[in-house]
Amino acid sequence: MKFSLFVHMERWDEQVSHRQLFEDLTELTLMAEKGGFSTVWIGEHHAMEYTISPSPMPLLAYLAGKTTTIHLGAGTIIAPFWHPLRVAGECALLDVISNGRMEVGLARGAYQVEFDRMAGGMPASSGGNALREMVPVVRKLWEGDYAHDGEIWKFPTSTSVPKPVRTPPIWIAARDPDSHNFAVANGCNVMVTPLMKGDEEVVDLKNKFEAALANNPSIPRPQLMVLRHTHVHAKDDPDGWQVGAKAISRFYRTFDAWFGNKTVPVNGFLDPSPEEKFAERPEFQLENIRKNTMIGTPEEIVARIKHYQELGVDEFSFWCDNSLPHEEKKKSLALFIEQVVPAFR
Repeated sequence: MKFSLFVHMERWDEQVSHRQLFEDLTELTLMAEKGGFSTVWIGEHHAMEYTISPSPMPLLAYLAGKTTTIHLGAGTIIAPFWHPLRVAGECALLDVISNGRMEVGLARGAYQVEFDRMAGGMPASSGGNALREMVPVVRKLWEGDYAHDGEIWKFPTSTSVPKPVRTPPIWIAARDPDSHNFAVANGCNVMVTPLMKGDEEVVDLKNKFEAALANNPSIPRPQLMVLRHTHVHAKDDPDGWQVGAKAISRFYRTFDAWFGNKTVPVNGFLDPSPEEKFAERPEFQLENIRKNTMIGTPEEIVARIKHYQELGVDEFSFWCDNSLPHEEKKKSLALFIEQVVPAFR
């Protein structure tokens, strides 16, 4: 079982500066590398303080110079917002800077609020077309000269400059069966997140992955990663789970506000949707958040991740975006490194 860190510069008000968030993210990454994590993943989001990363590339390039072993994952590049030549060239440049530590995650995108600003209002549901066209084009550009005449992009003979030190693995963010099938058929690793759903959703996503493997028997088995909001609390703090559950509730109520796209952001901020909106939604009850996300003592979390390992999951990604202050995130990550990771070594 590999472990990775999924992290953004997460800002909830103006009391914490962007510079401080940058330093906090760097500290968490260095902790993860020292703790033996395989990869740090940073995504792409636009015009939202809630998850700051208009491009993962500058952050990852900086981290390349501060680290020596941890891989640097764009998790994920939103395909409809990029040109294939930019994806190929920038990812290859990061691979050169890091001496072969780049990992490329690609996704179709999810927030309509971003498509309204970045893609002229195209439906977010149409982003999969760009993703499916992007993947083979980027690989061909890494190989050498290639001209493309597709539905979305057309360009004359071009190549990726520079070329990567090694061909970076491509990961696809997948949820529905078609996404899993596309990823496996194209030799891509698969990253999944159950969001607020429980381990039955992990089983369902694993089954979709297995079905895709069965549909493509000639393709070598790619890697499967599960991304989970994670909060570890000490065994002698029986109420510690509530800290994580309340924070993750706030995170997802804010996700709901952004995803709903009903309110105009004010200077990059949106208030969380009110708690009463979810009174009849069992997944928002704190006990269910505790059960469904990765919250618990080190012993409880080891047992859960061992179950994932038995299911065939290759990588568990510790998602530390959860609205908690930096010091709380550090405590949780330290407990994970000290008392969870050794159980898998």
